Amino acid sequence: MTAVAAESPQILIAEDDPEIREALERILAYEGYGTVSTGDGAATLEAVSEHEPDAILLDVMMPFVDGISVCRRLREHGDRTPVLILTARHSVQDRVLGLDAGADDYLTKPFELEELLARVRALLRRAEPVDEEVAAVGPIHLDVRRRQVTVDGSVVELTRTELAILELLMRNEGIVLERSTIYDRVWGYDFGDSSRSLDVHVGYLRRKLERNGTPRLIETVRGVGFTIRAPGPPS
Repeated sequence: MTAVAAESPQILIAEDDPEIREALERILAYEGYGTVSTGDGAATLEAVSEHEPDAILLDVMMPFVDGISVCRRLREHGDRTPVLILTARHSVQDRVLGLDAGADDYLTKPFELEELLARVRALLRRAEPVDEEVAAVGPIHLDVRRRQVTVDGSVVELTRTELAILELLMRNEGIVLERSTIYDRVWGYDFGDSSRSLDVHVGYLRRKLERNGTPRLIETVRGVGFTIRAPGPPS
């Protein structure tokens, strides 16, 4: 385990490949971040407790405890540190496993440096404290300060990325937001038409919000993007 002291945000790099790990250390240090590095899942869990990082870059395929299990254990113990899953697996189902375990975002290998840094910035930005404010659309209420969402009074657990998407849509209720706008506002980077990241996150967000029969409020506008609208009065 290695660490670099810094006043700036601390990033935990959990990666068993030493070349990738060292490259990430150099990249993040150059950008002004402090880093803590681990090479296996068990050490990662210890490092989170010891160093309390501001964000985690978490490889899936690690010895002792895999990355998905690490993320799941953190969430089960109430740790909400932003997690970016790094995976060489390209199927949607594999990426969904990470989101389902509580990860905030994922990035497939090999990745572009600019995209990695954009996602790190987005994770840190979403973790910043906000002023007290409550937004509501239909039965959905978002307590911005507490980062808590309720649907018909029942608390719904969302990842930081899902919260960011929902907050953006709620603040623009009735307005159709283009995919590029959502990518830019949530991730800080437009990943282009070929990326399915937004669709995966919206799919999981809808599933959680509609779990108890709540009508669909997040609408897809084909070829454009997404919007959220309160249900109209019954006819």
